[in-house]
Amino acid sequence: MRHTLREYLQQIAGFLPWIPDWVFGIAAFIGIVAAGLALQGAITRFLTKRPAAWHPFGRQSWNKTRGLMRFMLVLFALSLTLPFLNLPHDIRDEVRKIFLALAVVQLGWIIGVIANIGIDRYVYGFNVDVADNLMARRALTQMRIVRQAVNVMIALFTAGFALMSFDSVRQYGVSLFASAGVAGIVAGLAARPLFENLIAGLQLAFTQPLRLGDAVVINNEFGTVEEIGSVYIVIRLWDWRRQIVPLSYIFTNPFVNWTRSTAAILGSVMFFFDYSIDVDDLRAEAERLVKGCEFWDGQVFNLQVVDSTETALKIRVLASAADSGKSASLGAYLREKLIAYVREHNPTALPRNRQEAISVAPAAGQSAGQSTGQSADRGPPSAQVPPPN
Repeated sequence: MRHTLREYLQQIAGFLPWIPDWVFGIAAFIGIVAAGLALQGAITRFLTKRPAAWHPFGRQSWNKTRGLMRFMLVLFALSLTLPFLNLPHDIRDEVRKIFLALAVVQLGWIIGVIANIGIDRYVYGFNVDVADNLMARRALTQMRIVRQAVNVMIALFTAGFALMSFDSVRQYGVSLFASAGVAGIVAGLAARPLFENLIAGLQLAFTQPLRLGDAVVINNEFGTVEEIGSVYIVIRLWDWRRQIVPLSYIFTNPFVNWTRSTAAILGSVMFFFDYSIDVDDLRAEAERLVKGCEFWDGQVFNLQVVDSTETALKIRVLASAADSGKSASLGAYLREKLIAYVREHNPTALPRNRQEAISVAPAAGQSAGQSTGQSADRGPPSAQVPPPN
């Protein structure tokens, strides 16, 4: 097809002998690129006007290939029009090497696009918006890390093969590998943290101690896994701050994962009440509140006295929820309503400190005035006047 188009362009140039070849070549290049971009723009506008439910994955794949198609269009137009420039022989050899490098880049780009579209197709059917999204988050976590690793490997190999198409670069690369020696050791030691995190990322993809959307406690901070990069993860804390954690930290330090096996969470709410509290009445009210709350998943409810101190009873309410957000809302709801209930129906059961006055009887043979250290009709010691000498 390319030879046919080139012959067609040569026939057109033959009908216009008064136009220099290099001018015709530039004009043909601009025309081919403009026609290709116009066709791509028309297809993009057609897809944009379609409803959102009309082949969403195909539209996503088209958007991913737009840059690659433009690159291929420019490379194709150059291969058709460069012969019209009548370049010298030595420059023509260099241009041929450049085209070889660009062809390698194009091939690597095609492989990368195919790999990314395949990954997108694999995770397309998973939905993380449902309550039980464990399998979806597991797949998304694996594919995100695999995508990053694949893209890095394709980019490295593509750049390496493209640069090796030039003799000078090839010789420099051979001499660099031959004389690596101490420089390679120093570079390896310097890049040790980077390699540790990259390897930890691959371990995370397959062992998955945590996944996207998991509720975790790291460094005594509660949050949700928002992003997993190639060398670090981002934790969205409860107050919307972001905690950046290196991936190697995950495999060298303990942390708490609330949603490791399921998204459901068993939340607890602690109360301190006086010993006069009616526990059965409080349990009945808590059960009524939990069953009427939209955040409860209908699985677990319990109220128990788990400890007692010298001043109060420690009461724990257990209630399950579909995820960490609903569990936190359910806990806050129970605190508000149960404290209000006790304050209204049994206010003496709120925590308090008791003080009791104890009167001590005077010893035998000692009057009441003497037991207090002063007589009833005398003032304080500081107010007494000493007798005259």
